Amino acid sequence: MLGVLDAVCVVHQLVDDPGAVGVTAIDKRPVEGPVKVRTLGLHGDIQADRKNHGGEEKAVYAYCADDADWWAQQLGSEVPPGHFGENLRISGAEELGFDVDGAAAGERWRIGERVVLEVTRPRIPCATFGRWLDQDRWVKRFLQGGRPGTYLRVVTPGEIRAGDAVEVIAVGDGPTMRDVATAKGPGLARPEE
Repeated sequence: MLGVLDAVCVVHQLVDDPGAVGVTAIDKRPVEGPVKVRTLGLHGDIQADRKNHGGEEKAVYAYCADDADWWAQQLGSEVPPGHFGENLRISGAEELGFDVDGAAAGERWRIGERVVLEVTRPRIPCATFGRWLDQDRWVKRFLQGGRPGTYLRVVTPGEIRAGDAVEVIAVGDGPTMRDVATAKGPGLARPEE
């Protein structure tokens, strides 16, 4: 199964936020050219709240272009790459059978020539995400939408760039990221982040 890496996004700027940390690094935007992928994520990217974001198990966040398009219709506004705080915007879910939300923990993706990432967990949103989008009850709505995206750990570091192929090279077993996110529900989301 193949997808295409539409955009590689890193933090554009830290944004003031009234949450406990005081700032957020959710403002991610596409960059041109190759980007190094390391154990803790993409070169040039940061997480403001390292207690709840980042680390080896959540080094990279991927989101599906088809899902972003669906949300754009729901919200009545564009959802450009990086706007949901994702590092990778991937297309090809419908055309090529690549399903970001349908991946199970342990599934491995090769991006480009060398980089291998492993699916670890879905995104469980926080209040910061809702404030960023200026959407009331966003955490609940996002989870109910069944389009959480997935966090990945870095198995093989290297470089990636927009236009690279994304290939599933090992299938995980167990529930999908969509199923895990839906089962967790809004009650387990992080309200103060």
